[in-house]
Amino acid sequence: MASLPPLQLAVLCLLLALSLLGPNHATQSTGAEPCNAVYWGQNRYEGGLREACATGYYKYVLVAFLNQFGGGQIPQMNLAGHCDPNSGGCTYLSGDIISCQQDYNVTVMLSLGGAIGSYGLASQEDAREVATYIYNSFLGGSSPNRPLGNAVLDGVDLAIQRGGPAHYDDLVRYLNASSTADKKVYLSAAPQCVFPDAHLQPAIDTGLLDYVWVQFYNNYCMYSSSNADTFKRTWNQWVSVKKSKVFLGLIASPNAGNGFVRPETLINNVLPIVKPSEKYGGIMIWNRYYDVITHFSAALKGHVCPDDLSFDSSMRIKQLTVI
Repeated sequence: MASLPPLQLAVLCLLLALSLLGPNHATQSTGAEPCNAVYWGQNRYEGGLREACATGYYKYVLVAFLNQFGGGQIPQMNLAGHCDPNSGGCTYLSGDIISCQQDYNVTVMLSLGGAIGSYGLASQEDAREVATYIYNSFLGGSSPNRPLGNAVLDGVDLAIQRGGPAHYDDLVRYLNASSTADKKVYLSAAPQCVFPDAHLQPAIDTGLLDYVWVQFYNNYCMYSSSNADTFKRTWNQWVSVKKSKVFLGLIASPNAGNGFVRPETLINNVLPIVKPSEKYGGIMIWNRYYDVITHFSAALKGHVCPDDLSFDSSMRIKQLTVI
């Protein structure tokens, strides 16, 4: 039999390799890699930061919150009983952050805002000063006063729930400008599901955010069997935003707020609505404490990631090279 041309032979090898992987392997998520985001830092009984990363449930951990900044205030964090970052009591977390990043491949971000606190930006110059403080104290820079120790966080999350939207777009631009070729600063926001968001829409509209985790709870647009159409319509509005990957924000327990959806309902009824969007990135969970109690992430493991995450083209190329 005549030998096949090189191109046809390569295609034949590709088909053979994929067939050996089993049916639909290239399009079905295995759950081997997590794609969940979770808020950590608001309950002392949720366990340590390193412990959260070691579960393998999370790709993004949002350390919450820097809840005092702007208007000439001295910036301060509130980690709700874990430690006092404002007196140097949280520098031990540097080891946890580095372990999360290096041992567990978790992106660790500083979250700004929250439901309580004193924060807001009075002007573009105010935004620049806050961005400079954040860069020097958490993202690199040169400040000797680093509330979480010497570890370099991966980025900044905006969980703004108070005040107006003014100048958060400026803050995003300044923070984005601090990215370098060697170290990207990741940016995210956690708007309410009502579209557009009253606090964060101008920041989102910059197109500079990498991730938007939309809070589909405590509001009329959260999912229920009788509200599926409203949920779907609102989700479709959010996946129209510029560039960002959009995550489905959920509460991990009925005690965490209104709008808890049981894992089996999420798997069977909700994820089929959101996963077809190419903008879909995964889920965000409020918060680590409730997740520990209910095992919410554990019940969803293997179901929430975008379907194409399981296809590692580099591995396929290596396998074909061997053939």
